[in-house]
Amino acid sequence: MSVNGNLKPVPIEQEMQSAFLDYSMSVIVSRALPDIRDGLKPVQRRILYVMHQLGLTPNKPYRKCATIVGECLGKYHPHGDQAVYDALVRLAQDWNMRYPLVDGQGNFGSIDGDSPAAYRYTEAKLTPIAMELLADIEKETVEMRPNFDARLKEPVVLPSGFPNLLVNGSYGIAVGMATDCPPHNLTEICNAIIYYIDNPNAPTEDYLDIVPGPDFPTGAIICGKEGIRNAYLTGTGQIKLRAKIKIISHERSKKKSLVVQEIPYQITKQSVIESIARAVEHGKVQGITDLRDESNKEGMRLIIELKNEANPQIVLNQLYQHTQLQTTSRIHFLALVNNIPRVLNLKDMIQHYVQYRAEVVEKRTRYDLHQAEHRAHILEGLLKAIDQIDEVIELIRKSSNAEEAQQKLCKKLKITDEQAKAILAMPLRRLTGLERKELLDEYNKLVEEIKRLKHILSSKETILAEVKKEIIQIREKYGDERRTEIIETVEHFDIEDLIADEAVIITVTNQGYIKRMPQSTSRKQRRRGQGVIGMDTSEDDFVKYVFTATAHEYLLFFTNKGRVYWRKVHEIPEAGRTARGRNIKNLLELEDNEKVTAFLSIKNLNDPSKYLFMVTKKGYVKKTPLTAFGRPRSTGILAISLEENDELIDVLVTSGNDNVLLATHKGLAIRFPEKDVRPMGRNAQGVVGIRLEPDDYVVGVSIAKDNLTVLTVTENGYGKRTEVKEYRIQHRGGKGIINIQTAERNGNVVAMLTVSDDEDIVLVATDGKMLRVPVKSIRTVGRNTKGVQLMQLREGAKVASADKAIKKEESEQEVELEVKDDNKDSDSYDLFESIDSDKE
Repeated sequence: MSVNGNLKPVPIEQEMQSAFLDYSMSVIVSRALPDIRDGLKPVQRRILYVMHQLGLTPNKPYRKCATIVGECLGKYHPHGDQAVYDALVRLAQDWNMRYPLVDGQGNFGSIDGDSPAAYRYTEAKLTPIAMELLADIEKETVEMRPNFDARLKEPVVLPSGFPNLLVNGSYGIAVGMATDCPPHNLTEICNAIIYYIDNPNAPTEDYLDIVPGPDFPTGAIICGKEGIRNAYLTGTGQIKLRAKIKIISHERSKKKSLVVQEIPYQITKQSVIESIARAVEHGKVQGITDLRDESNKEGMRLIIELKNEANPQIVLNQLYQHTQLQTTSRIHFLALVNNIPRVLNLKDMIQHYVQYRAEVVEKRTRYDLHQAEHRAHILEGLLKAIDQIDEVIELIRKSSNAEEAQQKLCKKLKITDEQAKAILAMPLRRLTGLERKELLDEYNKLVEEIKRLKHILSSKETILAEVKKEIIQIREKYGDERRTEIIETVEHFDIEDLIADEAVIITVTNQGYIKRMPQSTSRKQRRRGQGVIGMDTSEDDFVKYVFTATAHEYLLFFTNKGRVYWRKVHEIPEAGRTARGRNIKNLLELEDNEKVTAFLSIKNLNDPSKYLFMVTKKGYVKKTPLTAFGRPRSTGILAISLEENDELIDVLVTSGNDNVLLATHKGLAIRFPEKDVRPMGRNAQGVVGIRLEPDDYVVGVSIAKDNLTVLTVTENGYGKRTEVKEYRIQHRGGKGIINIQTAERNGNVVAMLTVSDDEDIVLVATDGKMLRVPVKSIRTVGRNTKGVQLMQLREGAKVASADKAIKKEESEQEVELEVKDDNKDSDSYDLFESIDSDKE
């Protein structure tokens, strides 16, 4: 039904479908995708054609880019001027184009990411290789079509004397599809074309030996050949691009530096610098002291200064892993074939180019043949006239007009009207003997040229031979050395092979700041010592956890919400003794209100003989096979299900046959066989381990072995050791027995450990002090006792946590340390010298 005679109601869904289809086809065919024949998008083709029309050849002066943009907009490309200028600029940038098609003068941007100057300032002209794309366009070699207003004609495609799509590549996003054609080396592509002409039936695999891979204008390194192979055989693949970095040593300072000489394609130098800075700031890359840019006209030179103790190979691999010095690049050979988007393999692309180029050569040859035959025809008439010059002159003199003279000449010399017109137009100087010789020489050359042209057109093979000859000329004229290096495989090695598996101390503050320190940072002191400063903490923060591990172990982070996260111990940022460290939130993807409450360091997560024994604040316990946690995930997984208002407080690694000892805040403890708890899955809640009073909660869990003693530490710095046998074995779920008296002097319990005489413990106070105490300095007493003072606290300070320390080697240097000690009769112990804290 029509409305007002011209309008017809249409459902909006139908109109949207139709309009979007039209739009998508326009984007695909007329904007985003290159033509397989010349490798250009419409805007690029129009820019080059306009520059050719303006006569901006390499031997001519530059012209303002504003002129080029204006001509392109006004005649062929009625779109935004900035879009045209951006396309023009890219054609001139030698870090984007392997073989630039535009020679720019002025500020055309830089690899740093700088923007080009406005087009009223910059100038441009065509490069010599761009002329090869446009060569013979005037010889009717390509189809011409009307421009947008039908005033002018523009080429549908350029003659393309070299395979521009493969050589310079093309990147574009259409609707529902995108093309990612990387640039290649001209010499290698020309060799592949020659091989195709000589061996048209050869399989695609043969071309992999001729074209080893893309060749980017910025150089860099392609790691691995599998992605290249997939791309060349199927049209789609993925490659890993890596910056070229040199490790240099400084003889005087003994320091080492990394020098970035080439970066991945389409990555700006500024983005590389920023990504390195972010990686260092977030602790993903360690060992860097300085980063500076010393690039100049001779090339790129980014200097990365390393710490004295830094291993350059480790830093290098961290940079590759966490910065834009290594990127993954997609290859997708999508191009327009007869205005239809198609994904092509390497041989397909070469085949389509050769077929197109053969058509161009045939059209050009036919055009040249026509012109040569026409000129030879004219020369034949001229030569006849000169041979009978006297009769011709007499005939012309006796003719009343030109038309009569023309007819008489045709009859007299037996020539065509066209030849007769040429004779009548011939200047008198052509009557000389010298001119006759020149005409005859020209005619003889034309005869040879006609013979040559007819030979080219005589068969498909001779046309392809001409294509081959011209490709060889292009290769010899413009070919150059490969810039991008290709390595067979990525050098895979475990970074841990370069990291000493040494003992370290991990500390975590109440606000979640974590750091790793060499174990030598702490030093042994006598009991009741005041300790050395463990770190600088703010007034509202204090060290809450301290434990020891080795660098190669897995560090499992268990949170109050019952989830577990993984990290390697050496991935924890290293910091000096007085440094605060890095917040755990920057290392783990924690949820809101989630905090880490337990840590485990484990060598092998797939040990079938081990279990994780979990304890919650409300006294629930659960035993789960360690293998259930054998697949680390950075996002974490559920370790235990919790009831409302309960929290996971601690986790142990057990054998499945141990006795377990739980201790509470109010000084109670229970010992029961681990077998009382059956193995459960990760999602289980567990069973009751100890029944608690409303104001009590569990503070720790340990494996109770008869050869160990139970060390209990209270918040006021007191503690005691009691033999494990003092804690009788009970059934799971009881109320427990007295562990330590929690009178006013002692305060409530903060930690319970099982220890041996040859171990040390580390006590951490809320004011940041850390004290290392030999276990043997603490005498063994009964279970229901008050214990002795372990750490002298400053006013207002409390003990935050306690943990065992890995025993130091006897080879460490021993020194004496003076500490305040009111008990003059107490035993004295040798002390280990503390290392200087790293300056942050």
